[in-house]
Amino acid sequence: MPLNRLVIYAGNVDETARFYEKHFGFKATTLPGDRIVELVAQDGGANIMLHQAAKGQRSGQSTVKLVFDVEDVEAFCTRCAENGLEFGAIHKADGYLFANTRDPCQNSISVSSRAFRKR
Repeated sequence: MPLNRLVIYAGNVDETARFYEKHFGFKATTLPGDRIVELVAQDGGANIMLHQAAKGQRSGQSTVKLVFDVEDVEAFCTRCAENGLEFGAIHKADGYLFANTRDPCQNSISVSSRAFRKR
């Protein structure tokens, strides 16, 4: 059974949708009367559903991290920095690289070349 959708509770749904469209290539879609903005992955993978956060919900309080597979972590982070998204240090792990940042809702995000490592 594949995992196809993740829900992010966003303080600012429009800003969060623009963030994922700009930096990660998602396309925002909405249905008339629906409160959810669905971010459709353009190259396969899980879609992200944005739901308005409750007034009492603190940003980034979730313990989930979104991990995006990118073959060249350094190049991806450089491109993002040119568009205003800064990642932390690039870390070396067991045969792959990864770097971390946060979205506008303070949710943890990582880009990782783990899926492309040589076995």
